[in-house]
Amino acid sequence: MAQLKVTLVHGVSGTKPAHRATVKTLGLRKIGQTVVREDTPANRGLVNAVRHLVTVEEVD
Repeated sequence: MAQLKVTLVHGVSGTKPAHRATVKTLGLRKIGQTVVREDTPANRGLVNAVRHLVTVEEVD
């Protein structure tokens, strides 16, 4: 199954509490931190909610 490489590129201070919670759910804490997650509809939805704060790459 494909995976998503998610990197936090903008800070979460000043964002909505829901966006902060979504970033935390993805496992991101610091700017520049990268996590690899399974490419599932649930994870796609999380990434889509904070697409202005993260960058996403597909990894095989």
